Amino acid sequence: MNHRNRTRYSPRRTALLVAAAATLLAGGVAHAADAWPSRPVRIVVPYGPGGAVDVATRKVAQMLSTQTGQSFVVENKPGATGTIGVSQVARAPADGYTLVANDTTYSLLPHIFKKLPFDPAADLQPVTAFIFAPMALAVAADSPYRTLDDLVARARAKPDSVTYGSGGAGTTPHFAAEGLARATGVKFMHVPFKGAAEATQAVLGKVIDFQFASTTGLMGPAQGGQLRLLAVSGAKRLAVLPDVPTFAQAGVKDFGVVNWTGLWAPKGTPPEVTERLQREVAKAMASEEMQTFATKMGAEPRAADAAEFGRILADSNVMWGNVARSIGYDAK
Repeated sequence: MNHRNRTRYSPRRTALLVAAAATLLAGGVAHAADAWPSRPVRIVVPYGPGGAVDVATRKVAQMLSTQTGQSFVVENKPGATGTIGVSQVARAPADGYTLVANDTTYSLLPHIFKKLPFDPAADLQPVTAFIFAPMALAVAADSPYRTLDDLVARARAKPDSVTYGSGGAGTTPHFAAEGLARATGVKFMHVPFKGAAEATQAVLGKVIDFQFASTTGLMGPAQGGQLRLLAVSGAKRLAVLPDVPTFAQAGVKDFGVVNWTGLWAPKGTPPEVTERLQREVAKAMASEEMQTFATKMGAEPRAADAAEFGRILADSNVMWGNVARSIGYDAK
């Protein structure tokens, strides 16, 4: 056998080859991350269409599609207070092509479920938050309740006679309504639906008396004359709703619930991808189009990066944990 052409490998040559391969591999991974998105990105909304999360996410997805030249597709996966859609994304590949959108309700989940089908800390990572909107109490435009006082007086006179709807037990609107009941010393009757938009339709159809929701989801029918907003959270009236008092002005102090929308990715998603996503969302929120959209919805038009979003989540977790315990709803 001729051994002349057999390649000879020295330890030094082997080390150099390994180092070169590692460099090429790292370069390939970095290039793949830098190239994100190179195919459509799926954003799961774990509630039905038409609610605040859906409306805000679809608008941001539209902007991201325009900015990146790649499709950002929103899919609604409602059920079980959003946990069905969230758990699907928690099990998805950590490559940046499957994301989940949610709102303040995400902070409530550990307090209303003894066991979740996913681990919020181990399975998902917060990426960015956007569209910070106050909560509002809405009734049908021809409702007999002209003011918040009217509604509270009726509930005080006949406990459980005044009904309200939400996108499900344990959602932010559910807890906000129970917080109002506690603050005013009354009892409302809760009627859960699959999403906030269904609750809105129930208000319009006189199936229920009122609902709590983010102004993002209510502004359309409110400005269209179908709904009447009795009060909004926050320190001052909204410029787009100058005739609607704050809860403090309507007689309920310290009711400052704000609903934010955010995006999460499966844990382990490359930082190059999440950082690009943060930049693109921040760019979108800084645009005149998104500034106008958010302002018309009565929302604060800004974006929070992962670090700030993490702090918001921690603060929300503490706040809603206190509310859950105060109304006897804490799962722990």
